[in-house]
Amino acid sequence: MKPNRWMHWLPGLPGILGYLLFFMLPVALVFSEALAEPLVTFNRMISDRYLLASLWGSLALSLGAGIASLAVALCIAHFLSRCSDNLRQWLSMAIALPLVFSGLIVAYGFILTFGRAGFVTQLLGTIGIPEAIFGNLIFTPVGLGLAYCYYLIPRAVFILLPVMLNFDWKQLQVSESFGASRFQSYRYIFLPQLYPAMITSLCVMVSVALGAYGTALALSGTQLNILPLTLYSKISDGGTDFPVVGMLSIVLVALCVLFTLFADYLNRRLTVR
Repeated sequence: MKPNRWMHWLPGLPGILGYLLFFMLPVALVFSEALAEPLVTFNRMISDRYLLASLWGSLALSLGAGIASLAVALCIAHFLSRCSDNLRQWLSMAIALPLVFSGLIVAYGFILTFGRAGFVTQLLGTIGIPEAIFGNLIFTPVGLGLAYCYYLIPRAVFILLPVMLNFDWKQLQVSESFGASRFQSYRYIFLPQLYPAMITSLCVMVSVALGAYGTALALSGTQLNILPLTLYSKISDGGTDFPVVGMLSIVLVALCVLFTLFADYLNRRLTVR
């Protein structure tokens, strides 16, 4: 029996070793650096105004991009839930394409399209919109937020769509037959059933945007003061403050976990109601 048990685990052994070597070991090293002198390291981190500003900048950018993506995803998911199965399948394939590309490819695509010499920038220049102003927009926090939305929207769509597909649309017709307006029907019947999926998708998008690195680095280098780029600058260009970098990494992971737990808590509260 014992050889059979070992043979059962043997196919998964390469995956387990890779997980331990390329995930658990780096995480353990980062945590060991940060927690060697935790109070000293934490005090040094919170006394640096630049680091605190990068934390608040990351939260503002992530929340802004997440809320904007959720608003667009609601409209897209609503349209997909009302169209035919064949059309929904083809459109879902097109919507999922941004999830295939890495952050660097997305950034370079935005530069080629909306940059100073981008295709859209040149077209807008022909109708009198200054190319210098519009072309620089992509390299600002607003432009980075738009780039984030490009691959956050599909994530929200595929979380919201199953809920809308299972929604009984006759409920809206019944409420309207009793005198409710279309707005009231959506507000009091449709949206309450969609709240758990909306909260989940928002927290997922905020967590993804908090840790996004490639897109931000390609679009702005280290000019924007956000947490992933601060981590990069602390360990490059001669930076050697590894304990603070480790502590910042712990803060970043803690924020992502916090948003996930917050979504789970709100979903349980809404389910009980």
